[in-house]
This record gives sequence, C-alpha cells and structure tokens, in this order.
Amino acid sequence: MTDLVQLDVSEGIATVTLNRPEAMNALSMALRKQLYEVMCAVDADDDVRAVILTGAGERAFTAGLDLKELGSTEGALGAANAEGADENPVKAIEVCRKPVIGAINGVAITGGFEVALACDVLVASTNARFADTHARVGIVPGWGLSQKLSRIIGISRAKEVSFTGNFLSAEQALAWGLVNQVVEPEELLPLARQLASDMAGIDPAFLATYKKLINDGYAASFGEGLAIEHKLSSAANSQVSPEEVEARRAAVQARGSKQA
Repeated sequence: MTDLVQLDVSEGIATVTLNRPEAMNALSMALRKQLYEVMCAVDADDDVRAVILTGAGERAFTAGLDLKELGSTEGALGAANAEGADENPVKAIEVCRKPVIGAINGVAITGGFEVALACDVLVASTNARFADTHARVGIVPGWGLSQKLSRIIGISRAKEVSFTGNFLSAEQALAWGLVNQVVEPEELLPLARQLASDMAGIDPAFLATYKKLINDGYAASFGEGLAIEHKLSSAANSQVSPEEVEARRAAVQARGSKQA
C-alpha cells in the first residue's frame, strides 16, 4: 500500500510493517503520517479483525523519532509533539477498535518504545531490546511512556529504565511483564499470527467493546473501573438469551477440548 509502511491483509489479519530498515525504521514525519493513515484504514476495514504491528528486518522495531531529521529540519520536533488525536500515529494505534499485537523484532527505542506501548499485546524476538533515552536526548515524552511504563513494570523499574537510558533485554522485559512471550526471530511472526487468529475468532463488535472496557478501566481508579464494568455488564448481559449462552458454551467447550 505504501513504501514506508507496508500493509498486508490476509484471513482477517492485517500485518502493518514499519519499512525503513536502512534507518532502523526511524519515525520520520513521512512515516508517522503513513502509519497514522494505515492504522485508520485497518480500523475502518470490516474485513480486518486483528492487527500485527512489526518492523522490517531483525535489527529494529523502530529506533524512535528520526534524530537526523529533528536536527536538520526546522519545526520537526514541534510537529511531532503537536500531533493531536486526529494526526497522532500512536493515538491511532491506541484507539484502533481491533486488537493490536506488537511483534517486537528488534530495538524499540524512546519514541519507538512508545509505539510499542500503544499496542494491546507485546511479543518479542530474542533480538528485541527496549530503551528510553528521552532524558539523555533532553526531550520530554509526549506519547505516554512516562505514565504507561510505570503502570506496567512498576514505578521503581520504570525510573531505572528512564533515568539510565540503558537497554532492557527481551528476557528482562519478559521477567518484568512488559512482553508476554519471547521466541526466536523466525518464530515471532508465526506466534503473532496465531494470537491474532485466536483473537479474530471473537465477535468483532464484542471484542471492540471489551477492549474499550479494559482501557477505560485502566485509565481510571480501581473503584471507578469496577463501576464502569458494572454499568456495561448490567446493560449488555441482560440482552443475552439463555439459548445464546448455551450455544456459546458448547462452542467454548469444543474449542477447549481441541486445545487440551
């Protein structure tokens, strides 16, 4: 579909690939614009039921904002920080109604780390490494890293990562709960596709509602989150008939038997 961001849709799964391997898939202004457009397209496409986001090659998921561009283009940094909900590629990932699986194939640095954190689920290859170099570059994060990372791995660990700028290995990311699974590079996309296929088997409208419920509750206090869940479940579950529950129970039971 595009040069800097490739899109492939097959069997209800959209694979979105950041495609600047010669520049560590750095997030130039042009790439950010295309990523925003592609994420909006897959969100609007009823044939897409799950999304995989990855980088070209094995060296980098994305090295973050293009520092060469920032250092040579007047207003480039301001443009990145000024991107609102209607233009921000990270926000477009977050608000996508389909589940987004980040397949982290290499380094995810600073702005690239923020792109990874926008995904719903992260799986990584053994080549993956994460780093937050905002403090070393002297740029304040604007895509959520300062708030998300501490909520995922704990505030002390997040401060260690952000205050040192040191790399976090794939294995350490797994131990700290940042990624769900770590596999060899050749196994990464097959794993992501299997997870995406499993998610694509859920009713898309229900899945979108469930994703929003989790995200809305996560952004609120625990008590507020419980209230959000109670309000939604009270309204939605009363519309489900006993016959529907029985039919779905049988399908779940049959699927479970195959997985055993």
